[in-house]
Amino acid sequence: MHWFVLAIAGLLEVGWAIGLKYTHGFTRLWPSVATALAMILSLWLLGIAMKTLPVGTAYAVWVGIGAVGTVLLGIVLLGEPTNTLRLVSVGLIVAGIAGLKLASPG
Repeated sequence: MHWFVLAIAGLLEVGWAIGLKYTHGFTRLWPSVATALAMILSLWLLGIAMKTLPVGTAYAVWVGIGAVGTVLLGIVLLGEPTNTLRLVSVGLIVAGIAGLKLASPG
């Protein structure tokens, strides 16, 4: 269950990272509100997941989900560049997340 909570926390991290782009420096009210709520919920769920998961693993997986999701949505939504090295690097992050999951209790 805590892995599921951690995954949701990571997806919310993607939401607030992408949301930051739409706040225009926190000058737009509703994107700013949504981004702040995603930040709060993401950290709250991360804390819940850390009740049973090792802190280093939970944090690394949370950041990894956020990084991979943000890169992919940046490519899809914001037209950020795609090249082989970028995609291989994202693949390495995914491999690291999977490795941490496999090597951790719970």
